Amino acid sequence: MSNKNKNSLLLQRMLIWFLYLFSGYILYSKKGYLFSVLITYSRVIYPLSIFWLQIRIKKVGKFLPIDSSMKTSQLWFNLLPVLASLITVILSSLNTIFYITDKFI
Repeated sequence: MSNKNKNSLLLQRMLIWFLYLFSGYILYSKKGYLFSVLITYSRVIYPLSIFWLQIRIKKVGKFLPIDSSMKTSQLWFNLLPVLASLITVILSSLNTIFYITDKFI
């Protein structure tokens, strides 16, 4: 990999982590801008979603690890954490966007 690609990749990862950690800071320290049920869900799943995000950034595993030979229990075991983390990423990002728009408008 060339030096330019490594710097670009490092910058992208730092930006993603900064935004996501800032979303976590807003999620835990400020009032929620979404329904309280969604905020509570996000606060519970947020620490787990950090690990999921790191795996997806490194591209160690598939986005949705589904195989045709899987049993139903294996499918749900692989699918539920991914969906829960993806929903948490969306909810924490929405909460941050609402926080920023509330502060500036």
